[in-house]
Amino acid sequence: MKKLVVLTGAGISAESGIKTFRDSNGLWEGHDVMEVASPQGWFKNPAQVLEFYNQRRKQALHAKPNHAHLVLAELQAAYDVQIVTQNVDNLHEKAGSKNVHHLHGQLFQSRSTVEESIIYEMTDWKLGIGDLCEKGSQLRPNIVWFGESVPMMDMAIEITSQADIFLIVGTSLQVYPAAGLIDFAPKQAKKYLIDPKSAISSISNEVTFIQKNATAGMQEFKEIIGS
Repeated sequence: MKKLVVLTGAGISAESGIKTFRDSNGLWEGHDVMEVASPQGWFKNPAQVLEFYNQRRKQALHAKPNHAHLVLAELQAAYDVQIVTQNVDNLHEKAGSKNVHHLHGQLFQSRSTVEESIIYEMTDWKLGIGDLCEKGSQLRPNIVWFGESVPMMDMAIEITSQADIFLIVGTSLQVYPAAGLIDFAPKQAKKYLIDPKSAISSISNEVTFIQKNATAGMQEFKEIIGS
């Protein structure tokens, strides 16, 4: 079974109503991203950060997978599909995808502020001041913030290096280190980029562009690879 490695970004979830922050001059739901997605923002006002992610979680609870998510899940019948996502929502899982690797953490998880390996699945959308880990420290969202390392990156590189087909959907390849994953795909691997905007000239010689949004683009991709 051929290995299909898929790098997904905010664009694939946008069509399910999950808002992105890079479309509004760095504002995310009215907040400066550094106030709600950085260690500095956390130290300055942890209550604001917790409430921000509470609202994101509440929004995500009602979001449903769109056609792009569903097509990726369907492709598991014919391919070993490995999804490396920059998204923190759980829409890939809701759609039925089994192998989802979250580069930037997961919205429905919390973790200790003294021991990164202590992670809890969240059964509620609320996380507040005074919610503590087993070691007695405040819990925070299990999200990789700006300025923090990306612990899943090595695994993502290893997965990408084994790809027979490498697909990028919903990301403009502006967020590093994730954007650099394409450099680790085997030279002989077929590469596709679904993006409604203009083609990226620096990689155009090796990539097949599908200039559509995520849902329409995934349908075309499915037809191209004959599944």
